[in-house]
This record gives sequence, structure tokens and C-alpha cells, in this order.
Amino acid sequence: MAEYHAKSNNSLSFEITKDDQLTGKLTYKSWFTFNAEIETADHQHYQIEPKGFWGTTIELKDREKVLLKFRMNWNGEIVVQTYFNGIKKGYIFKHRGIFKESFVLTDPEGTELLVIKPNFKWTSLNYEYTITTSELFETDYDKDLVLINALHCANYYMSMIMSAVI
Repeated sequence: MAEYHAKSNNSLSFEITKDDQLTGKLTYKSWFTFNAEIETADHQHYQIEPKGFWGTTIELKDREKVLLKFRMNWNGEIVVQTYFNGIKKGYIFKHRGIFKESFVLTDPEGTELLVIKPNFKWTSLNYEYTITTSELFETDYDKDLVLINALHCANYYMSMIMSAVI
């Protein structure tokens, strides 16, 4: 089990660290958009872009190659599909709790792989997240991209909920 921290300094970018070592960055192009860029600790860059007319499917790309995509389903869960190294894997990302709010990424069998707990900082008006991963998740070769994308899913989920409330 490992613990990561995601901190935002300006509401448009998040730095993800583990044991005070940078794991990656998630940077949004502008407010109210799902377009973003991921930079991993080894300086690899990936793009996150909405696809289609309504932009309901979000894709993570390495240039033009789709590595991951996700969309929200009818019951409020986010269905994630990865295509790393030609191998297709599925995940479910869902919101859990009301008073102790968190998000969970599971495999199709329901095994919890990571839990994201948001913490709103009133002093900076930004969110910070604590991300706890399972031992099984830590063995995955592409865990850093999946973890950073899960952070994007949490932001996506919260923006969808906020737009429904407003």
C-alpha cells in the first residue's frame, strides 16, 4: 500500500508526489475545460481531450495513439478502458460517501485499487487529494498514468456534479 498527495497551487495544475518525490503533473488548459496534459516524472507528455460532438468520452493520448478513455455511465460511475501495450483493461471509478467523501477505482470484479480523498483548502481555495493505493495497484507497470488519470476523473466528477447543481 502506498500514499500519494496531489496539490494544486493555481486551480489549473496538480503535482502528485509520493514520499516527497514528484510522480507526475496534471495541468488543465483553462478553467471549465477537460483538456489537460499529463507529465510523468520521466518527462513523458500525454494529452487528455474530450472526443465527439458532446465531448462525453475523454481520451488520454500519446500523440495520436489512444492509451486510455473514459466516460460517465447512466448510474454516475466512470467507466475507464486502458489500451497499454495492446492490452485492454477495464476499471470503474465511482464516488463514495456523502460526509466522508471519497472516490474509488476498482477492477471489474470490484477489487479496490485506489481511494482518493479530496480536501478543500479554504486558504487557497484549491483542492488537495490524498490517494491511497493497494499493493495490487502498485505492481501495475502503467500505474502512474492510471493514477494521474484517476485524479482527472475525480476533478471531472466534481465538475459534472457542480454543473448539475448550478
